Amino acid sequence: MKVYKNYPVEKITDFRQMYRASVDRFGDKTLFRQKENGSYKDYSYRQYGADVEALGTELCARGLMGRRIILMGENCYAWVTAYMAITCGIGTVIPVDKDLSAEELANVATVTEASAIVYSANCTEKVNSLEKDVARICFDEFPAMITAGNQRIIDGDRTFLDAPIDPDVMSVLIFTSGTTGVSKGVMLSQRNICFNLSEMCQMIYIDENDVFLSVLPLHHVYECTCGFLCPIYRGSTVAFSEGLRYVARNLQEVSPTVVLCVPLLMETLYHRVWAGIRKQGLEKKVNTMIKMTNAIPSVKSRTAAKRRVFAKIHKNFGGKLRIMISGGASADPEVLRGLRDLGIHAYQGYGLTECAPLAALNREFFFNDASAGMATPNALLDIYDVQDDGTGEIRFKGDNVMLGYFNMPELTREVIRDGWFYTGDLGYMDEDGCLYITGRKKNVIVTSSGKNIFPEELETYLNRNSFIKECVVVGYLNDKKHDYDVVALIHPDYDKLTEVYGKQYTKGQLDLEMKRAISTVNGIVQSYKRIESYLIRTEEFPKNSSRKIKRAGIAESAYDDYLKIKAQKS
Repeated sequence: MKVYKNYPVEKITDFRQMYRASVDRFGDKTLFRQKENGSYKDYSYRQYGADVEALGTELCARGLMGRRIILMGENCYAWVTAYMAITCGIGTVIPVDKDLSAEELANVATVTEASAIVYSANCTEKVNSLEKDVARICFDEFPAMITAGNQRIIDGDRTFLDAPIDPDVMSVLIFTSGTTGVSKGVMLSQRNICFNLSEMCQMIYIDENDVFLSVLPLHHVYECTCGFLCPIYRGSTVAFSEGLRYVARNLQEVSPTVVLCVPLLMETLYHRVWAGIRKQGLEKKVNTMIKMTNAIPSVKSRTAAKRRVFAKIHKNFGGKLRIMISGGASADPEVLRGLRDLGIHAYQGYGLTECAPLAALNREFFFNDASAGMATPNALLDIYDVQDDGTGEIRFKGDNVMLGYFNMPELTREVIRDGWFYTGDLGYMDEDGCLYITGRKKNVIVTSSGKNIFPEELETYLNRNSFIKECVVVGYLNDKKHDYDVVALIHPDYDKLTEVYGKQYTKGQLDLEMKRAISTVNGIVQSYKRIESYLIRTEEFPKNSSRKIKRAGIAESAYDDYLKIKAQKS
């Protein structure tokens, strides 16, 4: 296995140490940018540090030290101020999805025995349904609270400022999105997250010149660790996006250098650029220039040349974008390669909430677009219980492995054994240490002959077809053959169908493209993995706030349609 040079970083163990060091070093430099009344307002490192300490002091005065506090709201300056104040002297923060129902929110409050909720005004109606003993603090109260907290500090109150921080106890409690089962509370310490920050920044270079566009929800550990805490750690700037529908506009407004995203967003932006190239009739010219610039041997010189040659294309991303990192699911290697061809370094990684989140990442100058990356510098990745085909369960060992599942000691012992976290994901590693994920252990379809079919593998191939917007592959037990029928549930790309066949496209034309897509996949995979039939879904699949498909219940909801199709064939 190769040995790689890591970027030098300062080791940290807790958030207070991190933000105070950055405040001292970067002072009046802009840390956060937020759209307010149509224009961006800037918040400096110095102001952020002062606001955190004033808010924390006032929260202490309200009797919340040592308590668990729910944090609910959109990505904004108030959210990141509350997060840091709660974790740096108050107690445990419980970040939750702003789109949780009132019932789900009440359940979180009950299960965690939360003493308070800090929230956006947009969540008021849901918050009002909580039990009266849960204290309520709206973001709108922060200006007055910060003023009061500052006065307490002037008067000599150092309760918050000097509060001890134990980096090894639960500081953050995050509930998993529950895409594959029951939601679990993941207990993370500040050491877990700080270790992750230093690991990430040894593999990808980030510094004070970088500007992050924060698009993904902060209550997810991916965006929180990598898109909020990492910029503070490295002296960068974070601009909050107004939401997915405004990403294109926000890219132009803030000219970010780094964007963290999920595959769908990365692919959407990439395909939008190529649609524009084709519309202008420049496809042949752009491909020629890609070949010419790819011939430049030095990575640094090659990238610089591409940025000059494709300057007009880069304007679509704000003109300064240098890195896109995809997580949450497998990204299309062609899209990663395609972005790099245009001069944007695109990588993907592998993470889990239980690992705070990073477990693997492609390095800045050593990457494999088909893989999820390699282990971080001071952690271990391994494949457990390797099968004949080389695949097995992915396990991980590092200081970022969670403390455990909240109030679930048996489940914790099941997944953490001898220091290893058993992920439940399946995959294999190559000789360079690159990790390839083949599927979720929980989603695997095991045939009667004992062979494993990973739905995610088939879905990846299907999703590369331009006529398919998204899909879910499921297995239905066929009693007659005593085995599973592999069925693709497909939501077509109706815009693409209209583009090719016109608004009056027929069902026959739709079926033709679906059959072609499945035939292509069946020609790639081994015979036992072949898709036997498909069902059309007119609506998008249900998703959580990180845009992952909620698989639970999807197969059951389409079962009657499957039976009808099977009856027609027999």
